[in-house]
Order: sequence, then C-alpha cells, then structure tokens
Amino acid sequence: MEPTRQASVVRFGTYEIALQTGELLKAGLRIKVQQQPLRLLEILVERPGQVVTREELRSRIWPNENFGDFDQAVNVAIAKLRGALGDTADNPRYIETLPRRGYRFIAPVSIVNPTYDLQHARGRSSIQTPGVAERARHSTRRAWKTLSLVTVLLLSIFIVCVFLRRSRQPVNALIYGPVRSLAVLPLENLSNNSEDYFADGMTDELITDLAQISALRVISRTSVMPYKGVRKPLPQIARELTVDAVVEGTVLRSGNHVRITAQLIRAPVDKHLWAESYEGQVGDTFALQKKVARAIADQIRIQVTPQERAALEHVQVVSPEAYENYLKGRYFWKKRTADAVTKAINYFNRAIEIAPNYSLPYTGLADIYLLSDQPRRARKEVQKALELDDQSAEGHNSQANLLYTFDRDWEGADREFKRALQLDHNYAPAHHWYSMYLALKGRKQEALVEAEKAYEVDPLSPVVGANLAKILHEAGEDEKAIEQAKKTLDLEPDSAVTHAVLAIIYEDQQKYGQAITESKTALQLGGAPGEMRGLIGYAYAASGNRTEAENMIAELKRLLPGHTHAALDLAVVFSALRDRESALHWLEKAREMKVSDLIVIGQDSHFAEMRSDRRFQELVQQVGAPQ
Repeated sequence: MEPTRQASVVRFGTYEIALQTGELLKAGLRIKVQQQPLRLLEILVERPGQVVTREELRSRIWPNENFGDFDQAVNVAIAKLRGALGDTADNPRYIETLPRRGYRFIAPVSIVNPTYDLQHARGRSSIQTPGVAERARHSTRRAWKTLSLVTVLLLSIFIVCVFLRRSRQPVNALIYGPVRSLAVLPLENLSNNSEDYFADGMTDELITDLAQISALRVISRTSVMPYKGVRKPLPQIARELTVDAVVEGTVLRSGNHVRITAQLIRAPVDKHLWAESYEGQVGDTFALQKKVARAIADQIRIQVTPQERAALEHVQVVSPEAYENYLKGRYFWKKRTADAVTKAINYFNRAIEIAPNYSLPYTGLADIYLLSDQPRRARKEVQKALELDDQSAEGHNSQANLLYTFDRDWEGADREFKRALQLDHNYAPAHHWYSMYLALKGRKQEALVEAEKAYEVDPLSPVVGANLAKILHEAGEDEKAIEQAKKTLDLEPDSAVTHAVLAIIYEDQQKYGQAITESKTALQLGGAPGEMRGLIGYAYAASGNRTEAENMIAELKRLLPGHTHAALDLAVVFSALRDRESALHWLEKAREMKVSDLIVIGQDSHFAEMRSDRRFQELVQQVGAPQ
C-alpha cells in the first residue's frame, strides 16, 4: 500500500485502524492504545512488507528526542503495540523486529472505504514531513522509479498468470503446497456475557460445515478446545495438530446482532491468507457460518463436490430462540457433570418445545441417553432426529451404536456407520465407534484403519488415543500400543481409560505387577468401579495371589445390585482363578441384568480358557456376541 493511497480504514486480520478517528478496532470493538503506539502502527501499515527504519520513526514521531530518550520511547511504544495486538517478538504475526535496522509489518493489509488520504493522518500529530520544494526535487526520480516498478510488476504478473494457466494451481499452493488439513481454533468471545456457549457453538458449526468437504481433513472440536484462551505460536499449534492451516476469529453478539470475523493462516509459516468479517441478526447465524465455510474452501482451492457445494449453500431456517437453547444444551452436556447434564436435558427439551421440527436437539438428547445406558429413550430421540434430517452424521452414528450394542443387528450397524462417514468423513466419533465395532467382529486391520482415522482428526482426545492403543494391541503390535498409550498420557496424565488400556496390555504380557499398578491408578482417577476392580482381581488371581483376588471379589459383590456391570467383572476374576462354574454363574447373572458389555465376551482374552466350553459358547450365542 503506497503512503499516498487514500483510505479511511486499514484492515489486517481481525483488526482495523480507523484513520479519521485514530482508533484501533478488533472485530468492531475499540481497543485502547496510546497515541504514539497507534501512530507507529499507522506508519508500519503504510508500507507492509517493507522495512521502516528506527531513524525514520524518530524523524516522524520523536523528532525532538535525543537518542537515549528515543530508544526508550520506541521500545516502549513497540511493546505496548504488541500487547494490544496479542503479538510477540519471538513469534511475530504482525510486527517483525530487524535488529539494528528497524521494523517490518508482515501481515497482509487491505484498504476499506478508500476515501481518506493517509497523509491526512500524519497531520494529527506533531510530525515533520518534507516540504513542497523538497518533494518537487525528488518527483522526477520517484516517477522513474515508479515506472520501472510498474513495468517489473506487470511483467511478473504476466509470467505468473502464464504459469498458473499451465499448472492450474494457485500461487499459494505452488509456494507452500496445497492445504489439505486445517483446524478451526475456538472463536474468541467478545460479547459481554460471561458464558461462551454462543462462541463455542459457532466454532462447532464451522467445524461441522468444513468437515463435510471430503478432500479436507478437519480437526475435531475435542482436540481444538484445549487451545481456547491459550496464546501459543501458530506454527507450534500446527505441529501439535499436524495441519497445514488454521482458522481463528471472533464472535461479537449485541442483542440480536451478530458479527463474526475469521482469518485463515498458513500455520507452519504463520502467513495470513485471508480475513473477512460478516454481520447479521441471530436468525442469520447459519447463513453467516456457511459464508465463512464457503470463503475458506474458495481460498484454499480445495476440491468440493457438487453435493458438498450444495450442502454449503443450504441454509437451515431455525428459530433464534430454539437455536440458542440448543447451543446452551451442548455447552452444558460437554461438561459431563450430573448438574450440567440435567441443565443440558432441560435446554434441549426447551429447544424442541420452541421448534419441534429442529433435529439437532433430538441428537443431543440421544447422546445423553446412550451414554447413560437408556436405550429405549435414546432410540426414540434418534429416530425422531433422522425423520427430521436424514443427512445427519450424528444421527446415523447414534443409530449404529444402538443397532449393535442393544439390538445385535450387526449388518444394520455396519450400514449406519458407513452412512455416517459418507455424510461426514471427518466425524471422529463415527471412526472411533466403528473401529470398536470392527474389532468386535474380528476385522482387526480394518479396525486399526478406523482408529487411526479417528486419531488423525481428534489427536488430543484421551479416549480416542487410548482406543488406538487398544486396537494396536489387539492387532498384535504391543510396542506401538504401549508407545501410543504413553503418548496419550503425556497429553492427559489423568486419563483413567488410558491407564486401564495399559493394564490390559501388561496383563496379556503377564506383567502382572505393572498391570495392577495401572489398574489401581485408573480406579483412583475415576475409572469404572467394577471394571477396574475386575482387572485388579484378574491380575492378582493370574499371578497366584488368591487372597487379594478374593478381596476384590468381596468388593465387587458389595457393588451389586447398584452397579450391574460388577456381575461381568466377577466372572472375569473367577475365570483367572480357573473357577469355571462360578465364572459361568456370574456371566448368566450379567445376562439377566442385561449388561450391555456382554457383547465383548466372545473376543475378550479374559475368557480365552473358557471358549471351548459348550455352555460358554451357548451364552455367547444367547447374548448375540460375535465369536
């Protein structure tokens, strides 16, 4: 941007400088910045990508300061400016320091409403500019320089256009490679309300929209939410999530008015590719999200099928009040506490009362009832959700879980999993649950493929990481399984499920001491009381410590009848004690209590010694478990 170019507003990322009023704005909100740092910023954005020397800053902002005072003044001004922009000297996104030379503004700059001369802004502060005579003396030289630059620029553009026509690739892709994966970082809530449900909901919906593009790998919500409010360099985030680009932005809601800003950044090199803001009413939120998703798809030049394009164009009309209640329901459901789940159910039901034909609240209720082992209620909600919207990946995934976990309809479940992944190939829960289904069916390599896909789009989820370790173990790759489990624990040391998986691996390796340690850790961290005691009791029994095994049996019996799963866990311990009659007795009790996890007994290594028993085989058939 030339210094004499007219502009009233200069935009970079989610920031704007209103030159006529001398204000710095972020997503439309004024940020307090003192006059000298703001003036310094105006000078830097006049020549983005070019070095502005410290001497030039001194002559234009601090002409009357001595060198010592000037050095202190410019250092303070730069520090304040970086603080306002959330920038750092070590990993700059906007202002780069060139030691002993000056500074360079490195983010793309655009001009909005070109009606105001940047030179006018200089008159607002006591700045000495070259006089008319001096400008006249250099006019001829500048004219020749300008003509030369224009000639070189036109020639460069011609060469690039010819190259692009032949290669049919965007410049960005040619330099850095195509964007094949991205993460939508949690949108920053700039609203006055204390709860982030609206901004979190916008993040979720944007992830969902982009995840529909089959040629693009989009990181799931579970793995991006840990970055909420965290100031990490974008290249570091890109490495941790193994993505080519990130989307970040803000959400500002004032009454019924909504403003969404977003920017696309080539993360490994921290290069801004695109930024835009969108405004509308709360009822227009879906349309705004679709616009952002389409713009990102256009910018990265990803291949979008006609069906995917149609999905990005389709805007659902939903009552703003119903939508807000749905967002609040999801917000509280993700907290997983008993009180929060109760609130979530209330909000989902309220959304359904307001808009009975809105499908998403039904999927929210289905998720709650599935995990709380209420199949009848879950089935009702899933069926209603799919009646209203058969294009819901969430609905088909929930249906698949119901079909094989409770109905033992294996073919139907396979069909529903595939349908869910056809609708959203980035839907991590579908890959995750499908991998467990395939493992139960004995399709070990297919299960591993699905577990790895789940991990690719949700690498920070301890449940997904633990499942990958378990599937690796079942595929006979114990070293990789242990490595994966420890990698997951590095990210989440308090993951009970990961410690439980390690316990199972060590059990099968007959490392019973380590297995007991891991199981006890899992129990202390909140692991299922029956399952963890079952693992501990099994390890004690298998290692010959009958006394401690019997202590675990006593503890498991005390959990009944409240924890029905304890019946299955008692069978596990008696199997290790080689007390087949007692093991079969408790398996039968578990069947009577309708323990859903009986579905695994045909594949469970804890019952390997019992597989030749006719009574065990009959029980496997009765509960519909694959053999």
